Amino acid sequence: MRRRAGACRLARSREHRGQPGVLMVLCQGGEAGAAPAAGGKEPEVPLSREDAAGTGQPCLCPAPGMEVAGAEERRVCGCCSGLSWPRCCKAPGEEGTKKKAACPGLGLFYTVLSAFLFSVASLFLKKIEDVHSVEVSAFRCVFQMAFILPGLIYYKTGFLGPKGKRIFLFFRGFLGSSAMILLYYAFQVMPLADATVITSGSPVFTPLLAWIFLKEKYSIWDLLFTLFAITGVVLIARPPFLFGSNVTGIEGSYTDHLKGTIAAITSTVSGASTFVILRKVGKSVHYFLSIWYYAVIGLIGCVIALFVMNEWRLPYCGKDRVLLILIGLLGLGGQIFLTKALQIEKAGPVAIMKTMDVVFAFILQILFLNHLPTWWTVGGALCVVASSSGTAIRKWRQSLKKAKQNEI
Repeated sequence: MRRRAGACRLARSREHRGQPGVLMVLCQGGEAGAAPAAGGKEPEVPLSREDAAGTGQPCLCPAPGMEVAGAEERRVCGCCSGLSWPRCCKAPGEEGTKKKAACPGLGLFYTVLSAFLFSVASLFLKKIEDVHSVEVSAFRCVFQMAFILPGLIYYKTGFLGPKGKRIFLFFRGFLGSSAMILLYYAFQVMPLADATVITSGSPVFTPLLAWIFLKEKYSIWDLLFTLFAITGVVLIARPPFLFGSNVTGIEGSYTDHLKGTIAAITSTVSGASTFVILRKVGKSVHYFLSIWYYAVIGLIGCVIALFVMNEWRLPYCGKDRVLLILIGLLGLGGQIFLTKALQIEKAGPVAIMKTMDVVFAFILQILFLNHLPTWWTVGGALCVVASSSGTAIRKWRQSLKKAKQNEI
């Protein structure tokens, strides 16, 4: 007797125990198979707990090609591959009724909590005095590796990934770590709110890069949102050839402010590129492996850059050491909650709620850094947030429309 593993097991029907040669197939989500009874002997098959779920009886379906005398007409059961629906199976619509419903808005709460943790980590980065932004990024990568390594071992994903996906994972790690290093540099040399506003425009540039590299559709609305985001960046950067030589509301010299703006823009484009790469890879690679590449390549790049710039030093101040540890923990916590939010909530509402990090940046800058944002910064923030929210809402509506079409 041949039987597919995990598909079906055999049991004799209680109703027809007196009829030799008539066997019933105990289905478990696979195809039913015919199995004649050799010599009229009844095979003894132990019932598992799954077999007895619900009523305490096995799920019995007639084997193909065999007719059971006096069998009553039954409805079609999906778990029995379209065969007659036995009385021991659950009726359609009953499955999942006992599952506990998810808390409404939990995904959005996770998103807000993630934005808050990222904003506090950025505030602590502004408070560090004698540590270079590249060194801070290296410590962040070490924390990520320490927490991701047990997950890789548990899920048995390996450390290199599938052969056909390794080049994509490499570029995801390189661009993602570069975005982090540039963002940390922007936080150190320009106002917290300005850097946060610029980097929050990453969703706006994602459709443009997807159109270039993945040949996805790029509509007039996407172009409009991109122009809005660029306008917001210009209002924050305030180049002298447009706003004159007297630029107010910046930290330090305008040269540092301009360098920070360029770093933030490059970080935004790099972050959008990682989204395109992840979309290309899809679900064929575990997200733990993606974060692992991000941390390993980032750490290697940070160490090389620190030795080239001769900026490697251990923090002398105890406060800086504590802040480094907190930045690593808060950054990891922000990533975890953002991942949890995307697992239980649609990407559109999460992207919209993610703009709360701009609000938190303004509040923290005013309360703890005593730096009031200028009206130019507020105007730029409105442009960037509006473009990011518009992009997220449009993609969300498209996904809902596509889901309805698939149901029809």
